[in-house]
Amino acid sequence: MLSSQRLRVLLEVFRTGSIAGAARNLKLSPSAVSHQLARLEEEAGVGLVERNAQSLRLTEAGRRLAHRAQEVVDIIEAAEKDLLAQARVDAGELRIGFFASAGYRLLPLALSRFATRYPNVALDLVEGQPYELLPDLERGALDVLVVFEHALDPWKCPEGVEVLHLFDEPQLLVVPAGHPAGQRARVRLADLAAEPWITTFGAEHPVSTLERASALEGFTPQVRCRSDHYEVTIGLVRAGLGVALVPSLGLQGVTGVQVCRLATPRLFRRIGVAQRPTNPNPAARSFVAYLRTAAAQLLNSLQPNLR
Repeated sequence: MLSSQRLRVLLEVFRTGSIAGAARNLKLSPSAVSHQLARLEEEAGVGLVERNAQSLRLTEAGRRLAHRAQEVVDIIEAAEKDLLAQARVDAGELRIGFFASAGYRLLPLALSRFATRYPNVALDLVEGQPYELLPDLERGALDVLVVFEHALDPWKCPEGVEVLHLFDEPQLLVVPAGHPAGQRARVRLADLAAEPWITTFGAEHPVSTLERASALEGFTPQVRCRSDHYEVTIGLVRAGLGVALVPSLGLQGVTGVQVCRLATPRLFRRIGVAQRPTNPNPAARSFVAYLRTAAAQLLNSLQPNLR
């Protein structure tokens, strides 16, 4: 196999027309350049230079290999630039997965600051449920994944992935404006057992958090509609078509409904950020720091005004 370093020597001899010129550019001694050329001829199995007392010139094979050497050097330099970009936070690419309600405020807050500080990092954002995107994180298609797990439905982190806990986010009861439950400091789910409910489809199985929590309180909720889009859920509640459990991240800026605290224990989500500890991308480590700062700021404003 031809040595890329010796191809560089041949290329400099071709460019400068002499061993002395190549030695000067490569910061080598002339004897070292001559030795490298001799070794390259051994590797190539053909003469590459013609020497006489006054001059040196490349053979036809030497000139053809010098042109190929330029192509090889170009490829190596491009690869080195790519690696350098990946080694710097202010360049390269960052691939982030996130669930929908994290995209309301948490992710934009972190990304706006990160992008201002590192405008040359290319961002690739992918929305999806954590269980859908975890395989992409495991195989390296994502650098960072914003995740959640319900306290009533925990999941096991895959091998080779670590989750950094950001905060616990409460589930809150959303009722139409003027609903009697809105007058209480705390509400039990069982107090609304006769109400129609708007709930989610569940994650990897069809049982939603509402149904798990209701079973613990001894009733089966009457589900009128299922939707994983909190805008839809809140719209239906606003129209008086039911009541719902919605996590705090899904209640940013909502109007026309009342939001109540729950007395039911373990009704919260753990919000975190998953990543591979072996991932060398420095942009990922930097972004996680921005995400932690955004989470700390957002935590103070998660609880809506309760009437």
